[in-house]
Amino acid sequence: MKQNIPWEWYRTFLAVMKEGSLSGAARLLAITQPTAGRHVAALESALGLVLFTRSQTGLQATDAAVAIQGHAQAMENTAKMIERSAASFSMTTADLHGVVRVSASEIIGTEVLPLMIAGIKKDYPRLIIELVLSNRMQDLLSREADIAVRMAMPVQEQLIARRLGSIEIGLHASSSYLARHAAPENIDALFNHTLVGFDNTTPFILQALKHFPQLSRERFTVRTDSDVAQLNLIRAGAGIGMCQVQLAASPVPLERLMPDFFAFHLETWLVMHEDLRHSKACKTVFDILATGLQGYINNVGNRKTAPSAPADDEIADST
Repeated sequence: MKQNIPWEWYRTFLAVMKEGSLSGAARLLAITQPTAGRHVAALESALGLVLFTRSQTGLQATDAAVAIQGHAQAMENTAKMIERSAASFSMTTADLHGVVRVSASEIIGTEVLPLMIAGIKKDYPRLIIELVLSNRMQDLLSREADIAVRMAMPVQEQLIARRLGSIEIGLHASSSYLARHAAPENIDALFNHTLVGFDNTTPFILQALKHFPQLSRERFTVRTDSDVAQLNLIRAGAGIGMCQVQLAASPVPLERLMPDFFAFHLETWLVMHEDLRHSKACKTVFDILATGLQGYINNVGNRKTAPSAPADDEIADST
């Protein structure tokens, strides 16, 4: 292979892999089907490989196609980053635009970030914010997200991060539940109550069980793996459960129970891929979220006010 292969051939190849046909790829890329066919044929010729075979259901990818797909996808991700960075240099604050994809856990994404995102949209109406509820650090490495709120320090070298503080977790119950049941004062009394908790064990649960082995799955008589569902079950008076201390104030006031027995902290980090540090859109959203989340963690200000845009300073790496 001696020639330089045009990027558009790889782009068409990825579209065919996604759509399973030349016609589908053509629609996706807004090109004609013959053009898509020429791109694939030219790529096969340049690589000296057969990438697709025809079947009754469409085009079937060969082993060779599957083998190079990941590399082609990485090329596409890089191309998008270049386009995004180039566009950001021509933006002013007034016309800042682009897509910023933010990943966060269920609780942070539903209880904490919405007001911050509302503030971002107020100040930067041309920005498009995509919110993904996920705990996977892989979201950033695979470029499925631009910015992530995570409860663990990232170890990957490709990521830059800012430590925001520690979120405290405690046992809570609603006033409606405590009106029917006396608040427990010790571990034995606690286990006579209805406890809301997890169904399946996760890495986070395993970490918590190291500190509180008494709170095993069998202790919970209301079980769900959704953190949001657990929180709303506690608010509804279904039982006693764990939640972030900052969330106990509203919209349904919760009473914290046995803080001397049960309390642990989650280190909280805001993380972004290093390739995006010069993207004005990503940097702006990163800084606003960092300010808002630090306020939430430190319980300064209240959640009724969205943070405003910060000054144009550099993102600080944390180690």
